[in-house]
Order: sequence, then structure tokens, then C-alpha cells
Amino acid sequence: MLSLEEKLAIVESFPELHRKDVSLGRINFHYEESSYDKKIVVYHLHPNGNGFVYAEYVKGYATDSKGLINIRDFSAEELRDIIRKSIQSLTSTAIQDQPESDSTQEELWTDEEGHALAVTFEEDLWYVYAGSNLDCAFETYEEVEEYMAEEGFIKQ
Repeated sequence: MLSLEEKLAIVESFPELHRKDVSLGRINFHYEESSYDKKIVVYHLHPNGNGFVYAEYVKGYATDSKGLINIRDFSAEELRDIIRKSIQSLTSTAIQDQPESDSTQEELWTDEEGHALAVTFEEDLWYVYAGSNLDCAFETYEEVEEYMAEEGFIKQ
């Protein structure tokens, strides 16, 4: 396990992150240029070496309900990698396969029988509509894709 000093050296090597000391000797690092309301990349880095990185939009990592992963036992290389990916995931140019958050944008999905569903992104959620009726809502676009595939729909 890396010490606090080693973890701090790695985190502070990212000039786009800004340090904010919080209670009980813990340290947060903010990414002020985030395209989201979420700005904290490193959360509660503790003197005992424990801490978290925000990775809700990073593929390949299991996160808790707040989108965080524990970095206590990360190697230096793993820590650099997850911080880099976290910053990239919070940058608008990293958002892939997602329409702008403008609620007027809509995707049309159809099945073999000609049924159509509309997908829109509004206020941090993806909504699926059958006509004017709300069918379901999802937190991520990946969930929308999975649902549509299970139901036999393809994007037009």
C-alpha cells in the first residue's frame, strides 16, 4: 500500500486538480473544469492511506452508490490511471455516444414489428417513451442500450 505522501505526490502531479483540506486530516482534490456538477475527483484521502476516486462514468470499475472506488490498495500505476480516467470522464469531450443534455434531442429506436420508442436525456436521467407515455428511466446510456437490446429495439 502506498503511503499518504506517495499518494499525494501522484495526485498533485495532475495540475488540473485543486487541493481542498477537509475535516479529520482528510484531503479532497477538485476538478473545477468538470462538465458535470460533480467536481471532486479524489475524495477523503486520509492520513492512513485510505481514500476514494470518483469513477461513476469510468468503464471497468465497480463503484459504490456515490460513484466512488476505494484506492487504499492501488499501486502507483493504478492510481495514476484511475485519476486520469476520472478526469477524462468528467470532461465534455469524453462523453461518447450520448446526445447533448438538451432535452429537445431525441433518439428513435424501433423493433422488427415497427414499434417505436423515443429516448431523451433530461436532468441527468435517460427517459424511454412509448408515444407520450413514460416507459422507464435509466441513470446511464449503457443501461438504455442494454434494455433496448433485451427488448429487441435498434437505434435508427
